[in-house]
Amino acid sequence: MNLNDKISSLKGVGPKKAEIFAQNNIRTLEDLLYMFPRKYEDRRNTTRIKDIQSGKDYLISGKILSRRYKASPYKKNSPLSLLVGDETGTVEVVFFNGRYIANLFNINGEYTFYGRVTENFDRFQMIHPEFFRAGDPNDIRGIIPVYPVMKGISQNEIRKLQIQLKPLYEQLEEWLPDELVKSNRLASPAYAIENIHFPKEGRQMKEAKFRLVFDELFTLESGLCYMKNDSRKDSGGIAIDTSAADEFINSLPFRLTSEQMKVWKEIEKDLSSDKVMNRLIQGDVGSGKTVIAQLCMFLCARSGYQSVIMAPTELLAKQHLASFREAFRILNINVELLCSSMKTREKTDVLNRLKSGEIDILVGTHAVIQPDVIFNNLGMVITDEQHRFGVNQRSILSQKGKNPNVMVMTATPIPRTLAVILYGDLDISQIREMPAGRKPVKTIVANGDNRNRVYDFVKQQLSRGKQAYIVAPLIEESDRIDAKSAEELYKELTDKLKGHNVALLHGALGQSEKDKIMDDFVKGNIHAIVSTVVIEVGINVPNATVMVIENSERFGLAQMHQLRGRVGRGGDQSYCFLICHNESKIAMERNEIMASTTDGFVIAEEDLKLRGPGEIFGTRQHGLPEMHISDLIRHGDVLEKAKNIAKELIDRDPNLSAPELAELKQRIKKMFGENIKIEL
Repeated sequence: MNLNDKISSLKGVGPKKAEIFAQNNIRTLEDLLYMFPRKYEDRRNTTRIKDIQSGKDYLISGKILSRRYKASPYKKNSPLSLLVGDETGTVEVVFFNGRYIANLFNINGEYTFYGRVTENFDRFQMIHPEFFRAGDPNDIRGIIPVYPVMKGISQNEIRKLQIQLKPLYEQLEEWLPDELVKSNRLASPAYAIENIHFPKEGRQMKEAKFRLVFDELFTLESGLCYMKNDSRKDSGGIAIDTSAADEFINSLPFRLTSEQMKVWKEIEKDLSSDKVMNRLIQGDVGSGKTVIAQLCMFLCARSGYQSVIMAPTELLAKQHLASFREAFRILNINVELLCSSMKTREKTDVLNRLKSGEIDILVGTHAVIQPDVIFNNLGMVITDEQHRFGVNQRSILSQKGKNPNVMVMTATPIPRTLAVILYGDLDISQIREMPAGRKPVKTIVANGDNRNRVYDFVKQQLSRGKQAYIVAPLIEESDRIDAKSAEELYKELTDKLKGHNVALLHGALGQSEKDKIMDDFVKGNIHAIVSTVVIEVGINVPNATVMVIENSERFGLAQMHQLRGRVGRGGDQSYCFLICHNESKIAMERNEIMASTTDGFVIAEEDLKLRGPGEIFGTRQHGLPEMHISDLIRHGDVLEKAKNIAKELIDRDPNLSAPELAELKQRIKKMFGENIKIEL
């Protein structure tokens, strides 16, 4: 038995179960070994039956006092009911399909059961508990691991498979340097794996978990430090002459905020050096990130270099094109667009002029990272709405030039502690102030009872020539989910907002159709858009003053904040209505936070408290590797320690070339996958 053996080599894992494991990214014995319990059940001590309560899990022992089972040839499932008693009381144990286990229970036999207690007609019940008979080797007592749920594979089956893996423990060799292991008092890998799966006491489980959490966070931070160092190890970065900055700043029809100036000074220092700039600019929608990007691109052009900005949608790219051409109108800067919908002749013309150096600034979508896009002298790459792109796409864009400066912009505020981890290969700047004259969006919480008043207000705003967004959580009606659908709302509002042009927008539409609707909305031909969250990352429509979020209980804080950012972009007062149809505790907490602040960074912190990083980054967007055992918040102290050690290590050995670090390189490669280029 070896770590790299296929999961199907285990007894009890046939093709069907192997496929279920594969769907959960478990293909080898090593993968299964590193599938950690999500929690533990303490089944070491039995509870007297008189002390049990409804709604809790218990381990109880007792005799079978009565047994009721009536098999029927006409019924597939016949329930088995057992009355179990100890010296303090009785409880009913029920198995709805008793056919296969009825003969396992004998009157007056001693058994132990573990399961959840419920109450039915004043009688306590246990439904489908785990059980064993006194003296049975399959004892269910102890500290029992509970693994992630996999449909088609029971917890008991996973535990039995983990028992089969015990001989592999001796193959787990120490891979960290001795000094690091001793100074941090780390358990050995074999001890950690054995006691994460089969701890005999709480202390052993904690020692095991500390080692495995450290391993994971140390690998994460080493990879991020390696990427950060790798992006800068070539001193041949492009230095940009920033002396013309005032020429651009003075050409603006407004003054930069103090926060924008602070961020500019951080960028100016980067650009003036011969090291490659790698900087993340974080700021709420409307905080003025784009003008900072324009300033940098202007200076690149003045220094004889080209620059490129990649946006996630054609609509956003076209909006950037219009705003850039306006900003550079009197400064003699040539700006062009590249996106997949362009005709071949148009594309060829842009590509030829880009290659010859005639184009100073290229604005585009993913089309800009295609192999046929060749720059003459690329000095800067910018990605907008970075949460829509992975690390790898950013890397491909950077490779279009020789060590160009890199700027990454995101309107998704992230607590700084997480941003350092999430974008560990970047320096971080934050714009936390909105430009003067921007009125904060008024946020009003409503419910089903005053919903009609909300739409009366929407109609008033439309009658004044303003525009509105109405967002639903679903495209179509669902029997399983009690929530408004976009289609249902569209039908309702076409009637309610009669006299105004209402359009329906959702992700199932083709890109050209979506672009056409949004383009008509920008031009004012459409007065209200009923949409799903496809408008979360949208475009600038200063005339839109109302955002209505139906079933706000179905949206996270960060998502609602992004949606709210679609309005309040002009000089008029704007409004966001949160219509809550299910006033649960967490829904009301979210609504109260939204109503109390428009600061995206405050909202991000609150979102983190309510949901934790697992849910926020659970989809592996942002390019952040998936964590199997670590919690970036709860294990913050271990993270800090791992980060410091990783930084020292990379400073000492930037290429991780020491023989004792070979396993660390393998682990980094496995964790980051295609998002990292590391020589093994």
